[in-house]
Amino acid sequence: MKGVSALKSLIIGGAGFVGGYLIRELAENGHEVHATCLANETISAENCTVHTLDIMDKERIGRLLDEISPDTVFHLAAQSSVSVSWKKPQLTAEINVVGTINVLEAVKDAEKKDIRIILIGSGEEYGFIRPDACPLSEEEPLHPGNIYAATKACGEMIGSIYSRAYKMDVVMVRAFNHSGPGQSTTFVISDFCKQIADIEKGMAEPVISVGNLSAMRDFTDVRDVVRAYRLLADNGVSGTVYNVGRGKAVPISMILETALSYAECDIETVTDPKRMRASDIPIIEPDVSRIKADTGWSAVITVEQTIKDTLDHWRNN
Repeated sequence: MKGVSALKSLIIGGAGFVGGYLIRELAENGHEVHATCLANETISAENCTVHTLDIMDKERIGRLLDEISPDTVFHLAAQSSVSVSWKKPQLTAEINVVGTINVLEAVKDAEKKDIRIILIGSGEEYGFIRPDACPLSEEEPLHPGNIYAATKACGEMIGSIYSRAYKMDVVMVRAFNHSGPGQSTTFVISDFCKQIADIEKGMAEPVISVGNLSAMRDFTDVRDVVRAYRLLADNGVSGTVYNVGRGKAVPISMILETALSYAECDIETVTDPKRMRASDIPIIEPDVSRIKADTGWSAVITVEQTIKDTLDHWRNN
């Protein structure tokens, strides 16, 4: 597996924001790509074979693995919104924990015994960190500060257990904030850009609603992130956790200021209490030296370019 591109890849949860970008990244680099979605979802990419799958159905996962016999499984299926996790904690736990167990069990029992799993977690797992902990190494203890983060930390720990107990080839990722054209407005860059585009079109008053602007987060373009996933499939070390991020946190206020600098009209900002999270970590910033050392990856698309491309997407849609 290490050092060569997997010939056949299965993306579980391919209809989401990241899925389309990962399909394109893998296909352009010589992979035969298969991707799953729920019965009520669609995947429009022409460079992959689409399968219907609900990760709550372990037997169906197993049948699909035996049918495809993939070299790598990218497990993207998740409830990935922090704000939604506060509103729907049980649903978040079912998808992110039970669903992950179902995938691991199905891979463990599959006819093909050398399947590599890329298990996607989150930088949110670090949670309530020590004041001097940043940049966060993968050895930093996890103290999740919200429901979503807790479920992703749990999924990762279970993945590590399966890796050790069953000698499975599991590579675990803690992906920090990633954005780009087409992302849901439950995420901050897309939210700001959508509001600006609506104002420019005359569909909204020239006022943008914001939440906590002082929180500092690490933002990476989704196109860089999926490249990291592909390189981890090629060269990641089994049983290892990798941070995936730019390695430099910026305040949300910088994201807002940059987005407003591209606006074609004057816009006022107002704080909306509904956009404030029940618990918000002041700063989350990763140490990305491990993934750089093992794969050579680093982020190359600037935050400014991500914001510009996202704003242009909303202007055109």
